[in-house]
Amino acid sequence: MNNFAAKPKLNWKTDSSSTTFAHMKISVFGMGIIGAPCAHHWQSAGHQVTRWNRTPKELDGYVADAAEAARRSDVLSFYLKDSQALREVFSSIKPALHAGHFLMNHSTVDLDTTLWIAAECDAIGCAFVDAPFTGSKQAAHDGKLLYFLSGTTENIAKAQEMLRPTASDGLPMGEMGRATVFKLSTNLIAACQIQALAEAQALCLHHGIRAEEFAAAIDCHGTTSPLTRLKLPRMLQGDYDTHFSLDNMRKDSTYALALAAQKQLDLPAMSAVSARMTELCQQGLADQDYSALAQPYRRSE
Repeated sequence: MNNFAAKPKLNWKTDSSSTTFAHMKISVFGMGIIGAPCAHHWQSAGHQVTRWNRTPKELDGYVADAAEAARRSDVLSFYLKDSQALREVFSSIKPALHAGHFLMNHSTVDLDTTLWIAAECDAIGCAFVDAPFTGSKQAAHDGKLLYFLSGTTENIAKAQEMLRPTASDGLPMGEMGRATVFKLSTNLIAACQIQALAEAQALCLHHGIRAEEFAAAIDCHGTTSPLTRLKLPRMLQGDYDTHFSLDNMRKDSTYALALAAQKQLDLPAMSAVSARMTELCQQGLADQDYSALAQPYRRSE
């Protein structure tokens, strides 16, 4: 049964000379809540898809060996948990890589890892695009991820075409690594906003404002956003079904703080929220959605 939404017409525009990738052979590494639906969308668009996951899964086109997955395809797409996972997988497939390969990394990783893979690919002669995204489980399910793309102008244009089945848009960000920096920086906003929302929710509810009153007031308040509209209803219900895990957001905060340290920047809000997320992960909330930042306040309601 197909549980994925029909793909709408994309809103981006490309040069008339851009290549149409009608029949790609693509291997997708990482069959989590993002990688699995993306693989589905590519296959539904008529591409030949090979799937790989660290934990074996019974899936169409699945292979257990990462290097074999690389050998089967020209385009390699990575949706992995963190820098360590990406480095390990890349190292395992490196002997299978050749100049005809086109790699795209969508995992949120530290800048050093992005630049390391770019240098490795350059030495091999294969193409690489730094291509993290925004949008979580629902956006992946609907094929509406928004990608940020950095690398050469030519490779970015190719990546835009390749990513169409999974995306609402693909935004060029310039030279290699800039997409990684932008992705980590915008995650700071999301983490701090949800922590602030959790605190405001707790303060209001503990002083007698009803949940529905709080939600209605926030919806027309100047501080509302698509993120608050997505997260607040579930936060008020205590529903932390994972769209983007607390541990992943914690991990991303450490990468962002490392970037700040490189430039001697003090990020007090992010430092406090990162410490809070670390504390809650240690208390057993790591695999829940990062909106579980509200969970400690519910315990005393």
